[in-house]
Amino acid sequence: NVAASHLPGTRYPWVFLHVETDAGIRGLGQVSSGPNSALVAAAASRLGPLLVGEDPSRIEYLWHKLYAGFNSLGSHGFVSALMSGVDIALWDIRGKELGLPIHQLLGGTFHERLLLYSNGWFTGCSTPAEFARAAARTVADGHTALKLDPFRRGHPYLSRYAASYPPEDDLEAVETVAQIREAVGPGVEIFIDAHGRFDVPTAVRLANRLAPFNIGWFEEPVPPENWDALRQFREHAAVPVCVGERLYTRWQFRPVLEQQLAEYLMPDIIRTGGISEMKKIATMAEAFFVPISPHDATGPVTFMAGAQVMLTTPNFFRLEIAYSELERYQQVIDPPFDVRGGYCYVSNRPGLGHELREDYLAQAIPY
Repeated sequence: NVAASHLPGTRYPWVFLHVETDAGIRGLGQVSSGPNSALVAAAASRLGPLLVGEDPSRIEYLWHKLYAGFNSLGSHGFVSALMSGVDIALWDIRGKELGLPIHQLLGGTFHERLLLYSNGWFTGCSTPAEFARAAARTVADGHTALKLDPFRRGHPYLSRYAASYPPEDDLEAVETVAQIREAVGPGVEIFIDAHGRFDVPTAVRLANRLAPFNIGWFEEPVPPENWDALRQFREHAAVPVCVGERLYTRWQFRPVLEQQLAEYLMPDIIRTGGISEMKKIATMAEAFFVPISPHDATGPVTFMAGAQVMLTTPNFFRLEIAYSELERYQQVIDPPFDVRGGYCYVSNRPGLGHELREDYLAQAIPY
């Protein structure tokens, strides 16, 4: 059986995929977290005819079956999100069948624990001083890297693509990052997220204005459709580049590596093709000496699945944690995540190592 559940999340509902074998083993996957989650849930609930009757241990074969079957609709985005949910659930099933955590199926642990970076730590902040105080509290909790989008004026990405940003509004972003740096000191990494919403000259200008504060990376400076735009940014901006949240499957990551367009890659495991594809992308990046830092801010299964893969990945850098959402994660999973001192200690239980609580599953939202 294959079923989807549309459940209360944080900013948006979460969509989970449940795949059950004829032996009664249930695998858990996550498909989406976003404003269109109900649409994705409706599509995910209709995957059954493609999977029922298949051998769930043939994970690679089923990945290719879904990819080939959906290719006429495009090979990424909506399609790869559905595939990701299935793939994660199949790995969860395989681990439970064998009594092993997924990281043991992927070659065993390379790391004993995973270094985190914190996002969402600034919830409720509106002034540079408030951001600085929140940053100091997060660092005091053990975190050594913080990410934020300091470009708060107008949020043009909500209605425009490849937008400019008024130069007169730069000062607020600069002052915010300056006060954060002063509050946390030189030893804490600060990552800037542009959410892929700027045109080239705007992205270059903003990056160079923030460069004096020792920025660890400037994430998604421009939209992902044009490699030449990313190359222009890279040639003129004095900051490291991180991309990948909006790239899908190994084929979209290949030119980034071949053309040396980024210092860091950040694939999202519930968008880019699941555990199978995340491992392949990480291995590709390893050949180019590029570190991997997954985008893991979209729900509890995203985090647990990404952690399982990264535990086996030599070129792992940091794992993202949605700091403001961690409490919500802990309320809906069993057992809770072991996150302390800026690290994640990954579960050794079979499969993903965690389940959704039954009382949470009972809160399903119609779609």
